Amino acid sequence: MKVNGLGANRPEFLSNKPKPINSTEKFGDMLSDFVKDVNKDQLRSNEMINEFLTGGDVELHEVMIAGEKAKTSLQLLTEIRNKAIDMYKELTRIS
Repeated sequence: MKVNGLGANRPEFLSNKPKPINSTEKFGDMLSDFVKDVNKDQLRSNEMINEFLTGGDVELHEVMIAGEKAKTSLQLLTEIRNKAIDMYKELTRIS
């Protein structure tokens, strides 16, 4: 029986390999995709809450995880927006 090391089963985002950057993807497209993902997280959280309240096959911890994921992604989006506004204000002040 072969025994794999601890690093063999780690998730992809923990790997040391850098993710290739697609130079054709624009920042606006990335931001738009992120906004769509945040919206999906919010909608999924609401669906899970409704399903839990109506007695569906959803566990409480799954509802809480979905809610926290939606909250965290919205906070990240808000911070990105704030930094973009600060950057714009700084650039207009310099000009």
